[in-house]
Amino acid sequence: MTKVRVINRSSNELPRYATEFSAGMDVRANNAEPIVLKPLGRAMVPTGLFLEIPAGYEVQVRPRSGLAAKKGITVLNAPGTIDADYRGEVCVILVNLSSEDFVVERGERVAQLVLARHEVIEWEEADVLADSNRGVGGFGSTGTK
Repeated sequence: MTKVRVINRSSNELPRYATEFSAGMDVRANNAEPIVLKPLGRAMVPTGLFLEIPAGYEVQVRPRSGLAAKKGITVLNAPGTIDADYRGEVCVILVNLSSEDFVVERGERVAQLVLARHEVIEWEEADVLADSNRGVGGFGSTGTK
């Protein structure tokens, strides 16, 4: 288990895992007033959370599947990345892909947070790359016909 320091300036409880094997924790809105998302509208939703993420990790902000399936609400830059050196408030960029207004109330579960390890790469410039079975095929080239 990895410890992440958190300041909670919201009136909500800290995010927690819903089940033993959950990968993400639901994060809740901490808006002073309801936020009305018009169809195709977007908004930054504050959470009141401030994180100190260990080096070598990121926190990913992902959509909640239920909110997406039932209401057409998703995270616009999914997955969003919170870098280890960011100390500002965690905000969620929501977008309304439905044809109806959606109201974000304080305490609404708006996204999931997932802690993920990442590697730091070092570029090695080259003139050619090793061959592979796939080669340059992309954008659906591996599917069946």
